[in-house]
Amino acid sequence: MNTAVFATRATPAGPFTAVVDTDGYVLASGWTASVDDLLPLIHASLAPTETVEGDLGPVGEAVDRYHEGDLSAIDDVGVRQRSGPYREHAWEVLRSVPAGAPVTYTGYAGKTGRPAAVRAAAGACAKNAAALFVPCHRVLRTDGSLGGFRWGLPVKRWLLDHESADLRLD
Repeated sequence: MNTAVFATRATPAGPFTAVVDTDGYVLASGWTASVDDLLPLIHASLAPTETVEGDLGPVGEAVDRYHEGDLSAIDDVGVRQRSGPYREHAWEVLRSVPAGAPVTYTGYAGKTGRPAAVRAAAGACAKNAAALFVPCHRVLRTDGSLGGFRWGLPVKRWLLDHESADLRLD
C-alpha cells in the first residue's frame, strides 16, 4: 500500500496543505484547506493509494519557518513530480530562482536552456503540483504583471511581497 500523509497549516497567506510520501517528499502542496484539491495534481505513477492526516515533520517545519521569514527554509525540501523530460528539468530550474528575484516567463525559458520555449516554461508553472517548494510564484509576465497562479493572485502577491521584504530592509 502506498500511503501518504497530509496536513493543513494556517499561514498568513491562507490555509496551506501538503501531501508528503513515506520518504518525506512533497507530492503536492498549495494554499487550500482541502487535500481533495491536491490529489488530482499528483502524477498517476506517484499517486498514493491512501492518504491519512498526520504530522508533516520537517516539511511542516519548513512551511512554518518560510512563512515566519526564513525564506531559505523550503530550499532543501525534497519534491517528487513526474512529467516529460523538459517539464521535469524546468521544475528543477525553477527551484534555483532565488526568493526576492522573480524572473519573467521569457527569462525562465532561457534559464531552462530553451529560450524560445516560453509556452513550455509557462506550462511547467501551470502543471506544478508542489507550490511553494517549486516556486512558480516567482515567474512574472514580461510587463511585470503577475500572470496566473493556481492558488489565486492575492496569494501570489503576498508571496512576492513576503520574499521582497528582506530586500527592502537594506
